[in-house]
Amino acid sequence: MAKVKLNPILEQISGKVGDLVFKRYGDEVVLSQKPDLSGREMSEAQLAAQERFRQAALYGKLVMADPETKSLYEDAAKANGKPVFSLTVADFFNAPSVDEIDLANYSGAIGDEIIVWASDDFAVVGVQVALMNTHSQLIESGQAVESPSASGRWIYSATAYVEVGTIVRIAVRASDRPGGVGEAEEEKAL
Repeated sequence: MAKVKLNPILEQISGKVGDLVFKRYGDEVVLSQKPDLSGREMSEAQLAAQERFRQAALYGKLVMADPETKSLYEDAAKANGKPVFSLTVADFFNAPSVDEIDLANYSGAIGDEIIVWASDDFAVVGVQVALMNTHSQLIESGQAVESPSASGRWIYSATAYVEVGTIVRIAVRASDRPGGVGEAEEEKAL
């Protein structure tokens, strides 16, 4: 591979210029010819991945157009040393996860707490908790509250009494800003 020292003006170029593609790898700029994709048939999986990336880029554009949301990503981008747009795209691709459902303080009484630990590469914006019996009939559901703020610890306070001897299935759904979802379930015999 030949190495060429580019003019300082050209070192700042990245992307496509005519039939040439300038790619940055660390401190180096690699110049290549634009690939010829004519006649290439894409698989369904490739088309789906392409569509998902298109949606991620669209989400990034929506964030950039909304000053309030953009400022949230700008703060995180500065802290992580990453471009704002790439952070929005990464957030779109990375759904939140429900890391733990702590049922130690739940015994079926009104006011008992279910503690959920949820995380995301950017931020979890909501945690929904649903309690069902063994026949999948809803007992109660609602939003958990993050406490303390930005801790990843979400608390749901029970609003319905459940009889001793009942098996309760707790379903948790965490969501992030772009709409990604992480789910988990636990069962507890009261």
